[in-house]
Amino acid sequence: MSVRATADIMGMPISLHIVNAGAGQADADAVFAYLRHVDGVFSTYKSESETERINRGELSEHDCSEEMRLIIALCEQTRTETGGYFDARYRGRFDPSGVVKGYAIQRSAELLHERGFRDFFVEAGGDIQTSGRNDRGEKWRVGIRSPFNPSELINVVRLSGEGIATSGTYERGEHIYDPVLGCPANALAGVSVIAANVCDADRFATAAFAMGERGIHFLEAMPGLEGYVITRDQRAYCTTGLQRYMSQ
Repeated sequence: MSVRATADIMGMPISLHIVNAGAGQADADAVFAYLRHVDGVFSTYKSESETERINRGELSEHDCSEEMRLIIALCEQTRTETGGYFDARYRGRFDPSGVVKGYAIQRSAELLHERGFRDFFVEAGGDIQTSGRNDRGEKWRVGIRSPFNPSELINVVRLSGEGIATSGTYERGEHIYDPVLGCPANALAGVSVIAANVCDADRFATAAFAMGERGIHFLEAMPGLEGYVITRDQRAYCTTGLQRYMSQ
């Protein structure tokens, strides 16, 4: 018996579909409980989160939880890997949102693996971690939405074990900054990235968006990443390896 479940957590719809026999609502509830925990620790909207306590100077980065220290290290690693185009610190504030969603989805998938499931997906706000096959025994079909018309799919990719994440302005407006120039990143309309896991897809999609049209060259050069970029004037570019996910 497969399980489908949805919850509103971290200010976004989160859904999962477990295909394997033996799955039950308790498995979905365990994932949602974990994601609520993540929201409590990392939220930039909850005054008692560790993130906000760090920003108020009430909690040092050395005294925070092990999970927070892991995220801080991942943010710094991503800053280095992207030449500064990903930076969790902006105008005196620490905001790890650019890695937290992908990290949380990936960890949710790991929780399901630990429970013995192999065929499922977890989605949060359009970012997805896939595993195995769907209920027809096929790879999971994931649509890439148009940043100009979210009801329109401009491409469909087929994934089995990979993660995909999209950065754009159609849902949250201008919320990604170019930390190198110190201004909103507005050259692109959307960037979708496929990686071995959704955490990598999420953090590098954010960085590629901040880079503007240089983002597609960054994705092309990074091992293990494939991407699809749409500019504000509706030009589209993709990495050379993306086609294999579209033709399977």
